[in-house]
Amino acid sequence: MDEELFKEYEDKLPPAILENIRKNAPEKITKAQLKKVLELTLKEYEEMAIEPGESVGVISAESIGEPGTQMTLNTFHFAGVAEMNVTTGLPRIIEILDGRKALSTPMMEIYLQKPYSTGKDIKKIALMVKETKVCDVASEFEINLADSTIEIKLDKQKLEEVGLTPSTLVKNIEKAMKVNLKLKDDDLVVVKTSSKESSLNEVYKLKEKIKDAYVQGIKGILQVLPVKRGDEFIIITAGTNLRKVLELEFVDPVRTVSNDVYEIGEVLGVEAARQAIINEILKVVDSQGLNIDKRHIMLVADMMCFSGDLKGITRYGIVQEKASVLARASFETPIKHIIDAALVGEVDKLNSVVENVMINQPLPIGTGLPSLIVDAKK
Repeated sequence: MDEELFKEYEDKLPPAILENIRKNAPEKITKAQLKKVLELTLKEYEEMAIEPGESVGVISAESIGEPGTQMTLNTFHFAGVAEMNVTTGLPRIIEILDGRKALSTPMMEIYLQKPYSTGKDIKKIALMVKETKVCDVASEFEINLADSTIEIKLDKQKLEEVGLTPSTLVKNIEKAMKVNLKLKDDDLVVVKTSSKESSLNEVYKLKEKIKDAYVQGIKGILQVLPVKRGDEFIIITAGTNLRKVLELEFVDPVRTVSNDVYEIGEVLGVEAARQAIINEILKVVDSQGLNIDKRHIMLVADMMCFSGDLKGITRYGIVQEKASVLARASFETPIKHIIDAALVGEVDKLNSVVENVMINQPLPIGTGLPSLIVDAKK
């Protein structure tokens, strides 16, 4: 293949397109044929480029808004696992674009290093990731009022599954709770309350605290589900803790991902958050069978991230930063905005779309191309 020809087109065509031509061109292609292919590609590419000064914001808003209105309000469930429901459809789009910090179904896809990605010890690894509390490995709790003690009967099978011994469990509870424990008959743990005359209420409160004490695993990961994708196994989780998961040595840190855009921004930076917004919206759009061009979504993601922080499209995020009073008022809480503006004597220059629609004027749209005054020769 003629690399010199490709070099010629390096600054005219994006690398991804050139790579595609390289891959798909037949072995015995002549230089003239390859030149023709590259010429045709360049012509097509230039025709696809948007006109300078085009009002891209309005087009993106229409292109996302119109198919978005046809989106069904469904919530999608993993078959057979009641706890693993995933928000999709319109509620998920709203969640991403609002930049919400508390998601209704946070989840992660954890990719593994070899040999674990082929299925080796997959169940054991999944349980190592899952947050284990005392109530997960205990079969019953008893309160002994006479001695003010709490007796915890352990479930040996569950202990084995998560790779704990009774003595390690006791150590971990003591570390988490600062209580005194005694092991009895290898599977009965006795907790003595500190004060002699502790009331039933206090003992009960302590029992509830111990029930929820963290023993091992990664905090925040409440359910795990090993799934086979193509040739490899991955772990899907309910709950997310990206920073801690990336520290595990059997995890592939390059592909492991969370659906919490804020968390990705905090751990990997704003560029990663921007990409996560694009990926998450495209995932929903594809699952709904809609066809929205990626470039519209990229524009929205840029708007949310251009300040260096992730901001949602809400009255506290991007809308709050608009210079125009009328534009802010048109979004939510209009009276508050108008009164605040009147109190400080704010002036609205009517530079953007919304405020001109409100007062029925032609819109000053387009990317603000400068007007040139030319003294044309007659």
